[in-house]
Amino acid sequence: MSSTLEETFDLVVIGAGPGGYVAAIRAAQLGLKTACIEKEPALGGTCLNWGCIPSKALLDSSELYHLARTSFAKHGIKTEVSLDLSAMMARKDQVASGLTRGVASLFKKNKVEQVQGNARLISPTAIQVNSAAGARTLNTKRILVATGSEIATLPHIALDGKDIITSNEAISLTEVPKKLLVIGGGAIGLELGSVWSRLGSQVTVVEALPQICPFLDGDVAKAFQKTMEKQGLQFIFEAKVTGAVRQDHEVVLSGTAKDGSAQSWTADRVLVAVGRRPCIDGAGLEGAGVQLTERKRVKVDASFRTNLPGVWAIGDLVDGPMLAHKAEEEGVAVAELIAGQKAHVDHNLIPNVVYTEPEVASIGLTEADCTKRSLTVRVGRFPFLANGRARAAGATDGFVKIIADAKTDRVLGAAIIGQRAADLIAAIAAHMVYGGSSEDIARTCVAHPTHGEAVKEAALDCLGRVIHA
Repeated sequence: MSSTLEETFDLVVIGAGPGGYVAAIRAAQLGLKTACIEKEPALGGTCLNWGCIPSKALLDSSELYHLARTSFAKHGIKTEVSLDLSAMMARKDQVASGLTRGVASLFKKNKVEQVQGNARLISPTAIQVNSAAGARTLNTKRILVATGSEIATLPHIALDGKDIITSNEAISLTEVPKKLLVIGGGAIGLELGSVWSRLGSQVTVVEALPQICPFLDGDVAKAFQKTMEKQGLQFIFEAKVTGAVRQDHEVVLSGTAKDGSAQSWTADRVLVAVGRRPCIDGAGLEGAGVQLTERKRVKVDASFRTNLPGVWAIGDLVDGPMLAHKAEEEGVAVAELIAGQKAHVDHNLIPNVVYTEPEVASIGLTEADCTKRSLTVRVGRFPFLANGRARAAGATDGFVKIIADAKTDRVLGAAIIGQRAADLIAAIAAHMVYGGSSEDIARTCVAHPTHGEAVKEAALDCLGRVIHA
């Protein structure tokens, strides 16, 4: 069955992940006749269905379980705790499905036409959508491609979805592995490793680089590593994985150590968490003539336009960190640019967060970045050990670090290791957006007692006048 839709849209968005669905809603708000194509039955993309939201639900649940077992007694709460993993997974699924249904409701509210099926560019003004119901052609004045990313794999590791798995399977295990090997010390590996460690797994992280989370300064990464080690995670650095095979009742991971010697490690399950790669093939971008960069991402200009007239691309498809909030900002910007408004995304001010406990958040330049750019800086620090609210909560691991230009005092970057770091980094970001200084942060009145006081004190330390440390 084949049919052609005669009406013409002002904008058709391909992909209903955070970048795509936000762009579609914003475009509709601005009066553009908008459709959004999604191949999956549920909206929200990887973020809502397999990534950000399910993993955070498990992080919160596993943290409560861990606290109940290890810390409640310190607060005078006596209880017997047991794990109901199936109930935990059911809650995770309910959280995700509730949000995906919410996106569908937002589409209806804003009159965005939802189209399910696999999209393929025919031309800059036409998209073919194939589904179980047949083929359909959408005519449009403009196209925004927001197909996101997919899990990156290792060519010498054969995934089986059961014992050698990716993050998709790691959020839905039906039993707690006794031993879990995680390949990759980035956010995905550390978050899911943390979940299963709290639930009883012996977790070992194998990382090819000398530190976890390469986007962090070395001192921040080292402090982060120590907190994870205190929680039971083990780390093997500068190790190259060369293979993984199932032998009897365990998986044997083979590789080489820093000195080149052969190594092997065993576990019940191996989680491959080496990052993600753009979904280039799904919409037939190369076939339509869309230019790619050397890194195999869609090449766009400062306004997210591709080389094809009327075709834009955002999110994980283009350069920059593969983060949901980055895609959202770009989606809004494209919708507003198409509507004739001014819009801009400052990619230097995209927060990066690892949602372990404690959380780790960073924004802007690191000290290493400043050194490479020959910038003279002042660095302020404040430990949560000296923060009243953190001590009351029993969450004293970590610190706030603020980097300011030594000449202008403009805040260039920051990192936070601690409880609620993901929320606290927003306070620093708000100042950095307008070019604020450490003095601006230091003179902001912050409620007492709060974790936010640590941010103020770190800014004061930049100025040489910290109070409580």
